[in-house]
Amino acid sequence: MTTVVLDTKGLNCPLPILKAKKALLGIPAGGLLEIHATDPGSVKDFEAFCRATRNELVTSSQDGNVFKFVIKRGN
Repeated sequence: MTTVVLDTKGLNCPLPILKAKKALLGIPAGGLLEIHATDPGSVKDFEAFCRATRNELVTSSQDGNVFKFVIKRGN
C-alpha cells in the first residue's frame, strides 16, 4: 500500500491537524499518511488526534526541526 505524504512545515496549530484530517478522508482504511511538521506542539496534537479519531499513530520522530508522523487510518 502506498503512503501519502503531507507537508505541513511552516504551519502552526491547528492547521497541521486540519490538513491531516482532510487528507485521511482520501485514504482507505488501513492506509498510511506521513505528515511532516515544524510546529513543536504537533507532537502532542497528533497523539491526541489519533486517540480521538481512532486512527493509529504508527511512528513519531524528529529530524532536525522537522517532526514526522505516520498515521494508519482506522475503520
